[in-house]
Amino acid sequence: MKDTLEEFAAWMEDLMRSRGYDIDHPRGGGRSKVADDAGVHRAAVTRLLQRQSMPDLATMRGLARALDVPVRDVLIRSGKMTEDDLPIPVTYAQRSTARHRTITLEEAAELLGVPEDRRALFLQVAAPFLPSEEGTSQAQRRRAGTG
Repeated sequence: MKDTLEEFAAWMEDLMRSRGYDIDHPRGGGRSKVADDAGVHRAAVTRLLQRQSMPDLATMRGLARALDVPVRDVLIRSGKMTEDDLPIPVTYAQRSTARHRTITLEEAAELLGVPEDRRALFLQVAAPFLPSEEGTSQAQRRRAGTG
């Protein structure tokens, strides 16, 4: 636990410094400013920076917000949670990128819930915005009335 506290505190110090907080000088006011921005007690920030104790969940959430880092990262770095405890959801875009394929306009219409009776209009309007040859050919077919 001591190694985890040391690593976590060092990471938090780096974040604080990179965000412009002067935490190294007693009169710099950086620790108080971090605590104010995070909405936590200055003592909690001091205990962390002095490697005395790991912050509680409310303090971690506040620090994550103030330092503009995901709470997930703070919880994992602190050792309170693991990556398995907090998996990153996989979006459709990430799945299709992993498969090296883009979705068709028809698939997009389905995913977006475009009603059947409006699909032709959706496809006609959306096709010109596609950056690929597929979009151009779909748009050309629609204008020609063959698609």
